[in-house]
Amino acid sequence: MHTLHSLDETALAYLAQAIASFAHVGDLIALQGDLGAGKTTFARAFIRSLVGNADEEIPSPTFTLVQTYETPRLPIAHFDLYRLADPQELTELGLDDTLNNSVTLVEWPERADGLLPRDVLTVHIVDAADENPNHRDVTIHGTGAMAARAERLIYALDLLKRAGWRGVDATISYLQGDASARRYARLTRPHTSPPPHSAVLMDWPRQPDGPPIRDALPYSRIAHLAEDVRPFVAVAKALHGAGIAAPSVLASSLDACFLVIDDLGDGVYGRELANGADQETLWRAALDVLLHLRSVPADVPLPVSENETWQLPRYDAGAMAIEIDLLADWLWPFAAGTEMPTSLREEYSRIWSNVISSLQKLPTGWTLRDYHSPNLIWRPHESGLARVGVIDFQDAMQGPLAYDLASLLQDARVDVPAALEARLLDEYCSRTRQAEPAFDEPSFRFAYAALGAQRATKILGIFARLARRDGKPQYVAHMPRVWGYLARCLHHPRMSDMKSFYDAHVFALASRRS
Repeated sequence: MHTLHSLDETALAYLAQAIASFAHVGDLIALQGDLGAGKTTFARAFIRSLVGNADEEIPSPTFTLVQTYETPRLPIAHFDLYRLADPQELTELGLDDTLNNSVTLVEWPERADGLLPRDVLTVHIVDAADENPNHRDVTIHGTGAMAARAERLIYALDLLKRAGWRGVDATISYLQGDASARRYARLTRPHTSPPPHSAVLMDWPRQPDGPPIRDALPYSRIAHLAEDVRPFVAVAKALHGAGIAAPSVLASSLDACFLVIDDLGDGVYGRELANGADQETLWRAALDVLLHLRSVPADVPLPVSENETWQLPRYDAGAMAIEIDLLADWLWPFAAGTEMPTSLREEYSRIWSNVISSLQKLPTGWTLRDYHSPNLIWRPHESGLARVGVIDFQDAMQGPLAYDLASLLQDARVDVPAALEARLLDEYCSRTRQAEPAFDEPSFRFAYAALGAQRATKILGIFARLARRDGKPQYVAHMPRVWGYLARCLHHPRMSDMKSFYDAHVFALASRRS
C-alpha cells in the first residue's frame, strides 16, 4: 500500500495513463472514494489513454451501470455500481465475462457485496491533506496477483519522478514490445527544455529460473539469457560508445529492473517495408553496422555502473546445443503429435555436435543474437551508422561473427529474397577481405550456413513453443519462411550429412504444421 500526496487533475490523469500503459486483459481495477473525489476523472483518463484519443467522449455509466469500449489494444468494461440495486445484477451485466476478457474498471466496488475476485488493484482517492480543494491523495493497493504489480507501479512512478518524466506536460502511453516478459511505455514532454522530448520506460521484472534441464541448470543459464536489466545497460553503453545508434540509458533503477532509455522512433524495419521503403537500402545500412562491429572488442569488461561491469558470455557449445534441442523438444511434438524417437534424437544430436564443434574453433566477436527487422529502426534523417537504430541486444555474447549476418539476411519476420541475400553476403565478404587480409572467407561462409541452419532450427522450435505452450498461434504463420531459409543453408557442401538427415526426417514436419 502506497499513498501519492497532493495530486492535481493533471497528475491524477498521469497516474491513470501509467496504469493503463501496463494493463492486461483480465485486470480488475477498483476505484474507491466519495462522490466527487475524482474516480470518474481517473476512469476517463485511463480509457482515453487506451483509446488513443485525449478528446474521446467518455460517458458516465451511472445509469447504465456499465459502458464497454473496444480499443486498439484491448477491450474495457467500465462499471459504476453506485445505483446497483442488487449485487446479483452483476451476473446479468456480464461481469464474469468482462473479468476474463477485458480490463475492468469498477467505481464503488464495495457495493458488489464480495462478488469481485481477490486479484485487484485498488485506487482510493480522497481529498488531499494539504486542504487544497484541487488536490487529491491517492492510495494504491494491490491484493492477490496484483500485489506485485502495484509494487512495480510505485517503483516506476518513483523513477519517473526522479528522472523528470512526471510533470505538467508529461504523458505516458503503451508502446508495443516483443514476445518477452519486457514491457514498454512511451514518455513524452513536448514543451520541456532541454530535449529529449520523448523517451521509453522499460519494465523488465527479473525472471525466475525455470526447472533444471541439463547439468542441474535451467535453460536460461545454459543459453546465457539475460535475467535483468544489467546486461542491457552494459551492452547499450558499449554500442553507443562505438558509434552505433543504441539507446542511451537516461535513468535507471537497476535493482527494481526499470530503465528510461532513448526513444529511437517508430521506424521499425518491418513497418518501413510495409510503407514502401526499399529493402536493399535498409538491409545494406544494417550491413554497415555489422561490418563496423567487427572492429569493436567483445572480450573486455563492459561497465554497468561505477562499481559494476558485465562480461559478454561465450556462445559456447552448450548454448548452441540447447537451442537446437528446441526442435526436438517442441517442434517435433507440435507437428508430429508424438515425441521424437530416441534413435532419431541421438542421430540428430550427433550430427549437430560435429557442426557445433567446428563452429567453436572459429574467431569470435560481437554476437547481438537478434539482429533482425523487429529490432532495427530506420532513421533516414540521420547519417552514416546512426541511420540504423539497434534495440533488444541484452542477450549479446561473444560468438562467431557470421551469426548476426545470418540473422539479418534470413529474417524470420519478413521475406529476404535469395538474390538479395546472396548479393549482400558477397558484399560483406568482399569488404571484410579488403579490411582484414587474414579473413578466412571459406570458413566464414560455412559458419554463415551452419549458424543460419542452427538459428532456423531454434526459431522453429521457439515458434512451436509459443503456439503450444504460450497460446500464441500467430507465430506459426512465419514458419514457412523459416523452413525456406533452412533449406538454403543446408545446400552448403559441409552441411551434407545434416541435409540428408533433415530431408529424410525433419522437412516432413513442415507440411504438418507450417
